[in-house]
Amino acid sequence: MPWNDKSGGGGGPWGGGNNPGPWGQGPKGPSGPQGSPPDLEDIIRRGQDRLRRALPGGAGASPAVFGLIAAALIALWAFKAVYTVQPDEVAVELRFGVPKAEFSQPGLHFHWWPIETVETANIAEQLVNIGGGTASGNGSGLMLSGDQNIVNVQFSVAYQVSDPRAYLFDVSDPDGMLRQVAESAMREAVGRRPAQDIFRDDREGIAASVREIIQTTLDGYKAGLNVNAISIEDAAPPREVADAFDEVQRAEQDEDKFVEQANQYSNQKLGQARGEAAQIREEAAGYKNRVVQEAEGEAQRFISVYDEYAKAPDVTRQRLYLETMERVLRDSSKVIIEQGSGPGVVPYLPLPALQQKAPAPAPVLGGNQ
Repeated sequence: MPWNDKSGGGGGPWGGGNNPGPWGQGPKGPSGPQGSPPDLEDIIRRGQDRLRRALPGGAGASPAVFGLIAAALIALWAFKAVYTVQPDEVAVELRFGVPKAEFSQPGLHFHWWPIETVETANIAEQLVNIGGGTASGNGSGLMLSGDQNIVNVQFSVAYQVSDPRAYLFDVSDPDGMLRQVAESAMREAVGRRPAQDIFRDDREGIAASVREIIQTTLDGYKAGLNVNAISIEDAAPPREVADAFDEVQRAEQDEDKFVEQANQYSNQKLGQARGEAAQIREEAAGYKNRVVQEAEGEAQRFISVYDEYAKAPDVTRQRLYLETMERVLRDSSKVIIEQGSGPGVVPYLPLPALQQKAPAPAPVLGGNQ
């Protein structure tokens, strides 16, 4: 039985007319004659009337207004369909979400929006800084070296987009991934070396190793990025242990200084000993040459004397005898005994020696006598 049926005075399940419902009154029927449902066409017509009254100019301006709306829509579509690519960018157009094969170079371009959309990528070289301490609560620069020391490394990565399509569509966040890969690669390289290498001894070798690790990882992920350079800007111990580390550094410097001084002393003594040894060897070589030359000269003189002796034995024998007697009697006292003078001996008076030893005459004193 329908609720709006007035026969019988039932008034629906809650009663009608004089029979209130459970809340004190029956449900209100829809507006309309005798509670009938509203007319849909009447509602649409009333809405159109209200729209005409709201538009400027009333109902007569409707075609012009619709023309303005159409022009605005066309302008919006043209604005969305034309796009500009900056000098340091390339663009990739997508048709129904599928990227096209060609790239849009810098300049003004057109595409069929909204069927086609555009994604741009910056191909200029970019720089990302990693590390730098814990002042801002970021501990990405703290790393453990191969000799179990904690170092705070700050470095930068210079990179650029090599494959815009892979950069835009193959990786969700290529820049964030590059930062994470660079930090992991630096930790790996620092963990294989002592802290002294990262502080000052081999920064270039560590940077080259980090660049190789990053590029290999990015190529494996097909991120479309190319790492140009790695620059280690600063490497220092953590602030909490900086004083102790400075003490260790000073001790190592003192050790190096003492070792250097010992090496200098050793080199000085070794050079001096080598010089003395060379001098002794030169003196021995000179003495050897002198003795050999003297012996060769004596042998040559003996050979020459023997040759002369072989030519005239008597004369040579007599000459050798006289020369020998001359050397023997040169400084001895001489007594000449004349043959056939009998048993007497005539002393030799060395008159030249006496004349040399004669005293000088005394000077004459006074005047003429």
